Amino acid sequence: MSDRPTSYRFHNGEKAPLPFAPEEYETRLAGLRAILAERGLDACLLTSMHNVAYYSGFLYCSFGRPYGLVVTPERAVTIGAGIDAGQPWRRCHGDAITYTDWARDNFWRVVADLAGHGRRIGVEGDHLTLEARGKLDAFLAPVEVVPIHTETMHQRMRKSPAEITLIRAGAAVADIGGYAIHDAIREGAREIDVAMAGRDAMETAIAERFPDAEYRDTWVWFQSGLNTDGAHNPVTARRLRRGDILSLNTFPMISGYYTALERTLFVGEVDDASRAIWEANVAAHEFGMSLLKPGARCSDVTRQINAFLAERDLLDLRTFGYGHSFGVLSHYYGREAGLELREDVDTVLEPGMVVSMEPMLTVPEGQPGAGGYREHDILVIGEDGAENITGYPYGPAFNVVG
Repeated sequence: MSDRPTSYRFHNGEKAPLPFAPEEYETRLAGLRAILAERGLDACLLTSMHNVAYYSGFLYCSFGRPYGLVVTPERAVTIGAGIDAGQPWRRCHGDAITYTDWARDNFWRVVADLAGHGRRIGVEGDHLTLEARGKLDAFLAPVEVVPIHTETMHQRMRKSPAEITLIRAGAAVADIGGYAIHDAIREGAREIDVAMAGRDAMETAIAERFPDAEYRDTWVWFQSGLNTDGAHNPVTARRLRRGDILSLNTFPMISGYYTALERTLFVGEVDDASRAIWEANVAAHEFGMSLLKPGARCSDVTRQINAFLAERDLLDLRTFGYGHSFGVLSHYYGREAGLELREDVDTVLEPGMVVSMEPMLTVPEGQPGAGGYREHDILVIGEDGAENITGYPYGPAFNVVG
């Protein structure tokens, strides 16, 4: 085994088109290097899917293997596993090294070669596991390890024009999925069948609009009846019945960038109690969108919507925050927790931020109007206000279906 390499460069084929131009990645890396300089760091090791993708363009699939990106003042190198052959290099900005499986911990040997020994190292404190931290200490012997995940999150929260263009395209694809779901709703249809119609429509649309992209992770949550009580309840094979409350949730993924559309619907008819809750949530949704503008504080927006619902004796039906950031994030990786519409987030909205408005009210089973009511639009914060880039209609006029 001793003659087998720890790592090698497998630059197989030509570089593939990335989601953004090289200048975009260089600008992002310049921002990261500014963070390193400010914190007095010699290098950083990024290990999360979202940060590796944000700074390199490569969205990895770990399957139990470590992946990373080492950034120093002079270079940025993506580290991938041999199982992926030349894919990490083809799909990353700049250089890439492949580590081998011939000996355990070859990943950390590559990290040490790139970042150096006895240095000051930045890491993602919210992602690096205890085991990985132990290996970092053993292989790099750093004089200091500094968490920089908050700083990288704040960089990601402020979108470039190129990012906003991609997010805008994602919102349009989410609308396409919504209309496909609307058309598929009928009594007797299964949740899974309706969900597949929306997913297929979105994947087709993404392939048409982004012929050079990788396609993965686009999905739909379509819930009915009791299944609507939670925002993230999985799809089932339950069959739709007349009068059912429905929750439409489309989630296109384009090169790691997530967008969403969420709507309340009913099958065939809506009773008076349900309509009253639905219309109240729509009113809260519209009020919330009116508050999203530069200079608004996330916690203040939250408190104002809370007061709006409290005046209508509905605040006890609220189950979570009112919105969140968009960008390189997903249901199983990544989150820009510094830009969420919650009581404990004091971030001030700035031009270039992208945030959803998504109030939800849940009425327990057995009560009039039982079910989960949710509307969701995506807004881009501008210099003077906010632009709603979601086009699918909300409310009873369009969404009583069949």
